[in-house]
Amino acid sequence: MPNEPQNADLQARTSENVPCRVAFVGAGPGDPELITVKGQKRLREADRVIYAGSLVPQSLLDVCKPDAILMDSASMTLEQTHAAVMEGVRRGQRVVRLHTGDPSLYGAIHEQMRLLDAEGVPYEVIPGVSAVFAAAAALRCQLTLPEVSQTVIITRTAGKTPVPDRESLEKLAAHGTTLAIYLSVQDIERLAEVLRRTYGPKTPVVVAYRVGWPDERILRGTVEDIAVKVRDAGIRRQAIVMVGHVFREDRLPVRSRLYDGSFSHGFRRAQF
Repeated sequence: MPNEPQNADLQARTSENVPCRVAFVGAGPGDPELITVKGQKRLREADRVIYAGSLVPQSLLDVCKPDAILMDSASMTLEQTHAAVMEGVRRGQRVVRLHTGDPSLYGAIHEQMRLLDAEGVPYEVIPGVSAVFAAAAALRCQLTLPEVSQTVIITRTAGKTPVPDRESLEKLAAHGTTLAIYLSVQDIERLAEVLRRTYGPKTPVVVAYRVGWPDERILRGTVEDIAVKVRDAGIRRQAIVMVGHVFREDRLPVRSRLYDGSFSHGFRRAQF
């Protein structure tokens, strides 16, 4: 159970009719039209918005009230962002913490929620569209195909943030599933070498750079040539690497059972 707020004033302000003074909102991948309706509503209502300026497009903030306080957290520490949130809460403001993509995926909201729990501050989390799904839409592809891949692995390689040994790229890639690798394009040469040993040299690879932004770029290649294409394009950050046969440019001749006339389910009997 969260601790009680530390003073009566905070208790009074957080127990008004508005149940949550703080909302963690997923901004989506970059396209301002890919934020959820609920997320945009919270932005319109917000008195204070703390956003990652290096990752969240300014156009998303156009819906904010003219007198809303907008704070770029790109140079701030956890303690500083928490202090900014709590300043808003104590003033009775509606606070939005705006995160790129979906806040539950590499969003660093866990430590922020722990601090709010300790203060007894109620909050909500509103999901957003993650880059892997925006990239699939841009590619007009399906991440899971019958008889090809029924599993999507989302991971990253070790950098400043370590990765448990059991989740090393070598071990995850051995499954041969649809693979989405975040925050790792700067190591594309090493990724390609690992993928060559597990997926083989001809397996399709897609690198989606700033998907949903005006300068979006989609690079298609294979395990054996993607590193050269990425290097030639000068892409070193803000891109995801996606691997698997679902990314073949030709449409594989597979179909699901859901709309197969020979397949019965709870809403339809087999027709033949």
